Amino acid sequence: MSVTIVIPVWNGRELLLRLLACLRAQTFPIGEVIAVDNGSTDGAAEAAGQQGARVLRMGSNLGFAAAANAGIKASGTELIGLMNTDVVPEPDWLERLIEALQSPDTWFATGKLLRASNSDRIDGTYDLISRAGCAWRCGQGRSDAPEFAQPRSIAMAPGTAALFRAELFRRVGLFDTAFESYLDDVDFGLRCAIERLDGVYVPSAVAAHDGSASLGAWNPEMVRLIARNQVFLVAKHYSRDLLRSYWWPILIGQGLWGLVALRHGAGWAFLKGKLAGCGAANIGCSRPSGRLPQILEQSEREIAEIQRRTGSDWYWSVYFLLTGRRI
Repeated sequence: MSVTIVIPVWNGRELLLRLLACLRAQTFPIGEVIAVDNGSTDGAAEAAGQQGARVLRMGSNLGFAAAANAGIKASGTELIGLMNTDVVPEPDWLERLIEALQSPDTWFATGKLLRASNSDRIDGTYDLISRAGCAWRCGQGRSDAPEFAQPRSIAMAPGTAALFRAELFRRVGLFDTAFESYLDDVDFGLRCAIERLDGVYVPSAVAAHDGSASLGAWNPEMVRLIARNQVFLVAKHYSRDLLRSYWWPILIGQGLWGLVALRHGAGWAFLKGKLAGCGAANIGCSRPSGRLPQILEQSEREIAEIQRRTGSDWYWSVYFLLTGRRI
């Protein structure tokens, strides 16, 4: 199997150089590394070229989705890896993921991300989504425990660090550039799940992640984009009937997320994002998918079960209390 690694880049020269060094140390040979530059001003693109990566220049910051799409379209290999610059993969990270993709029924694979600042803590594994259209990166903030050591079939892989069959993008399409950055991978995962194209979580494929290295945790622009894109997810995938069924979880889930943003000093950014989302989205006009309610219910049940077993976050405790689901 031949592999191309696509790295969307927006500044972060030193992080990029660190990642490229880790990719050179991989035990499975990489066919090509493509760095897609979103208008960096710190010499990141030039540094990538000097290190042997093929550099595609977008000219300005068009977001993760547009950069990822450009790299995917430029790739010519059977497998395509997507990686953020703030990821530090172990030498066998790629080899472990490729082993998981030996099965023809497996369309993508992702591994375990540990916090770079505390390797005993999970930064993320795979993505789950509630009926509210709010996503949770499974295990985030938890201790690295046996709960997260078991391989399993998954519906959604984070674009942070994952490996995909190139054919998958031909089957379900590329990332939706309307999302720009954040939740574009969740939208892609929902499209895969609707088409029954599943992936796998590979806990032995380990990487460290700095997390929000480009903008910083709870940066107003990050909050604005997530708040807007939560609306986009609902508008794109939920039919009128599903909106009528889920209006209360949507109101509670997205409203509670706004309270969390307010607590972190980003309440105004949250409001701006919601206004932008409601102004741009055709809410209730999506084509119905008979599988979507099943996908959402199953994903939300998994969130509740993992919260029950590993300790519940404030957000999910209140959400499940107000929407009538026990944890």
